[in-house]
Amino acid sequence: MKEPKRIELPREIWMGPRVIGRVADVCSRLCLGKRALIVSDSLTFQIAGNRVHGSLTKKNFDVKYVLVERANIRAVTRVRRLVRKEIDFLLGVGGGKCIDIAKLASFYESKPFISVPTAASHDGIASARASIKGRGHPASIETHAPTAIIADTLVIKSAPRRLLAAGCGDLIANFTAVRDWELARRLRGEPYSEYAAALSLMSAQLIMENANIIRQHTEESVRKVVKALISSGVAMGIAGSSRPASGSEHLFSHALDLLAPQPALHGEQCGVGTIMMMYLHGGDWQAIRDALRTIGCPTNAGGLNIPAKYIIKALTIAHRIRPERYTVLDKGLSKHAAERLAIKTGVI
Repeated sequence: MKEPKRIELPREIWMGPRVIGRVADVCSRLCLGKRALIVSDSLTFQIAGNRVHGSLTKKNFDVKYVLVERANIRAVTRVRRLVRKEIDFLLGVGGGKCIDIAKLASFYESKPFISVPTAASHDGIASARASIKGRGHPASIETHAPTAIIADTLVIKSAPRRLLAAGCGDLIANFTAVRDWELARRLRGEPYSEYAAALSLMSAQLIMENANIIRQHTEESVRKVVKALISSGVAMGIAGSSRPASGSEHLFSHALDLLAPQPALHGEQCGVGTIMMMYLHGGDWQAIRDALRTIGCPTNAGGLNIPAKYIIKALTIAHRIRPERYTVLDKGLSKHAAERLAIKTGVI
């Protein structure tokens, strides 16, 4: 008999134009308490954080805010100190940096957390994972899912196009992540969830099928990407791990983060990684490349603005990033094999 499994999912998800105005109502309905802490940065506080602050204050919430610069352990520690000073719940208002810091700090302090994204650059807006630097490795950290997600599509549309395209790269990565997961199940007997895998693939397929719409950067474009990002985050919640959305292509991206003097956006690197990993899996890597190109996401080293030598090196060390996670890279690629792969797929 299998052990009982707990699945943690958001209690409410609001998505659409001007839903940021519902923040106070959502917080009241969820009975989270009256003392809130907004985690934002200087730019996203001007864009949305001050609106959230004003909305909560008008409803008699006691609201404080903290501005962060980098997603590292130092920032998390700083936020945790503030949380201990009589804070009932947190709101991450901003991009991945703000949301990840609020998510991890709230997890450590056992407080609820609400995700209010201002960009759709990766699936962290809905997942129970946080990407924080300063723990000796670049992989994500297990936390808890947001209690609620409030994704205002007009606010997100105002973010640079590049961020939305990066979110699409992170989603298309689900295709190879699931293939890696299936491989680990067959060869290593790793636990596998058909439902989580199907939901993850559906999220990626939504991006592939709507590439031409997404490239127009309209409110509809944003809605489709946000919907897929939330579904991908839920898939990870169901699986109880990042397996449905993180495989060899993410290992490649993490390796680039370690090597490249100026890494590109996470989703951009994952998109390029997906092209190469799909080639290794024997799948239709050209369709992946074409969809990314249509959306406006980089498909090669030049688009990432990363010299070819770092692409090659990242391919040779990616399997060491999380050695416990079995992927198509298995024991790793030689320099010759990495060069051949990158050339064959047009990455270099």
